[in-house]
Amino acid sequence: MSAILHAAATPAAPALVLRPWSLDDVDALVEAYRDRSLGRWATSRPENRAEGVRWVQNHQRGWAAGKQFAFAVLEADPEAAAPRLVGHVVLKDVAPGNPSAEAGYWTASHARGRGIASRALETLTTWAFETFQADGLEALELLHQVDNVASCLVAQKCRYEFARTLPAAPPLYPLDGHLHRRCAHP
Repeated sequence: MSAILHAAATPAAPALVLRPWSLDDVDALVEAYRDRSLGRWATSRPENRAEGVRWVQNHQRGWAAGKQFAFAVLEADPEAAAPRLVGHVVLKDVAPGNPSAEAGYWTASHARGRGIASRALETLTTWAFETFQADGLEALELLHQVDNVASCLVAQKCRYEFARTLPAAPPLYPLDGHLHRRCAHP
């Protein structure tokens, strides 16, 4: 399975293309992760080309296994020679009969504050329910650390309701977290 998703342009922002990660994305990926604030909330951080290749290949294996679907989010700026990497969205823990899966996302520092994350998350959410609801997918969950206010706002904007606070689980999750949930049928 493979998919290319689109988020239409808005009056204030160009269209987005969401597609599976490729090895052509490695340099832009490593550059995005040089941003310290992104690394603060990420559980894995490719710091060089070799680690970036492994990161992309890991996500390609997720697609092949049909359990994790990671998308590079590209801005289709008509004035640019090629689309520019602006973020990442992922659908994790997908399995037939499993009523829930997890959504995640990040935005590159140069693209923050322009609605990229919410547009990409909404596109992923719609695709996930359309694609996996027949297999039993009823809800998507989203987790973020309590100090990640921007992620909380994105979740709320995309109608992921706050469900509860989760306790810290160091070392991967040093702070408490918020669990948000969106059901296929509200």
